[in-house]
Amino acid sequence: MTDLLHPGDEFPALTLSLPGGTTASLPDTLEGHFGVVLFYRGSWCPYCNAQLRAFQRAQETLDGLGVKVVALSVDDEATTSALVDKLKLTFPVGHSADPRAVAGLTGAFVNPEPEYLQSTGFVLDPQGQVVVAVYSNGAIGRLVPEDVAGLVRYVKEHAGQ
Repeated sequence: MTDLLHPGDEFPALTLSLPGGTTASLPDTLEGHFGVVLFYRGSWCPYCNAQLRAFQRAQETLDGLGVKVVALSVDDEATTSALVDKLKLTFPVGHSADPRAVAGLTGAFVNPEPEYLQSTGFVLDPQGQVVVAVYSNGAIGRLVPEDVAGLVRYVKEHAGQ
């Protein structure tokens, strides 16, 4: 397993496959903005659904702070599209992630059988560096939008000090 990402580390280059055949490149997609990168276990996980819903509900607040959100799981394209529609998600949600490859780049925990990424969240600064990383090896323990908003406010208020 790769070392965990720490504050100040450069977020690694990841390409997300998005529903509809497009892609998003991280951290480039978030460049110039604070970013939230969420790895979720799958559409079957009620905790993940609650987290994604919470970030969608907080979208107006996050937009006001200049925060962009992206999410990723091992779910296939059809399952991801259905989840995006069901939760009315407006931020990019990647599908078909290779859990071992993503873990190798980010240190995320991988469930062994079946293989999927455990909940992992990163807050990135506008230059693509990690501000905070939250790793979970199970169903609970994850980023919440209220904490992200508070952290971004704090970082902006104390910039340059």
